[in-house]
Amino acid sequence: MKNIAILGSTGSIGLQTLEIAREHKEKINIRALVAHSSVELMEEQVREFMPKMVCMYDEEAARLLRDRIKDLPVRVESGMDGVIACATEKSTDTVVAALVGMIGILPTIEAIKAGKNIALANKETLVTAGHIIMPLSRQMNVELLPVDSEHSAIFQSLNGEKKENIHKIILTASGGPFRGQKKDELKFKTAQDALRHPNWRMGPKITIDSATLINKALEVMEAKWLFDISMSAIKVLVHPQSIIHSMVEYIDGSIIAQLGLPDMRLPIQYALFYPDRKQMVLGERLDFVKLSKLTFEEPDMDTFTGLKLGIKAGELGGSMPTVFNAANEWAVAKYLDGKIGFLEIPEIINEAMDNHKLIESPSLKEILNTEQETYDFIESIVRNHK
Repeated sequence: MKNIAILGSTGSIGLQTLEIAREHKEKINIRALVAHSSVELMEEQVREFMPKMVCMYDEEAARLLRDRIKDLPVRVESGMDGVIACATEKSTDTVVAALVGMIGILPTIEAIKAGKNIALANKETLVTAGHIIMPLSRQMNVELLPVDSEHSAIFQSLNGEKKENIHKIILTASGGPFRGQKKDELKFKTAQDALRHPNWRMGPKITIDSATLINKALEVMEAKWLFDISMSAIKVLVHPQSIIHSMVEYIDGSIIAQLGLPDMRLPIQYALFYPDRKQMVLGERLDFVKLSKLTFEEPDMDTFTGLKLGIKAGELGGSMPTVFNAANEWAVAKYLDGKIGFLEIPEIINEAMDNHKLIESPSLKEILNTEQETYDFIESIVRNHK
């Protein structure tokens, strides 16, 4: 029996994780759930899965939930202390880290310290704190299993192979909804346009990141830490069909790839049950005859400059990936609110990176300080531009 906690249970990854738990009731026990403020949905989840404890990050949401489930023996916590309590719940063996943004770093660290295996769906954790997370996970002898489809594909393609035989990791990208378009076509694209992803069902933040290709930049940085490989050995390749989820090229020229229909439940389930594979009820399975062809192209980094900036941030290392990530989080939130344009997202990131004085090996405190300093800087330049 797998006893799991889900950090971000009302988001896209959390909901799909619960679909898997529903399908494998005899093998998965939900022990803790965390969400920000979706009280009604959390109540539904609590009544169905009966966790030991839950956390609503928002204090008022926690108060409302306590009242709504007062007939149940479920503990309701709030704030970061509550998130950490759920991440370290005693009977839990695996934590699905699916909170969006840098809020996920501290509870992931505490879960690792508590000896929990991590199914990692929060890119920011490794992007900004990989130099802290990876040594800690080795020290605590816990498994850190990727939930991203691309990193799961790489993980599967590396099974049984020696690290020294890797020549290159090839990260595939769908290209997002604006693939093939140029800057003059992107200038007036709204958030509604950007949220129409051609292949994947994801939350709004990651869907916008896919449209800018910034998601791929974050994945390159994450892959660097997960697989202990240099940035220069990771190549991004646009693959519009999203069937090959990523590949590994070896020194003898062999390439091993993982293929499947674009369905996030596959990598989530693989991470939960690794090293076993379990039956999954799918609407359909991959049919090569119907598929007929797979195509590939180089990413257009002159148009989608966020990818180029992300690779630069990863190569500089230290605190620069934190600046890149924080500036992107700020810009995406404003874009979703209709406050800035699509092309302003990478422009804001570029300004923040140019302003930052690099810290070579930042502590967790310095990472969080850098995040806040980045927000403060962007707010100041936006005020001055008005």
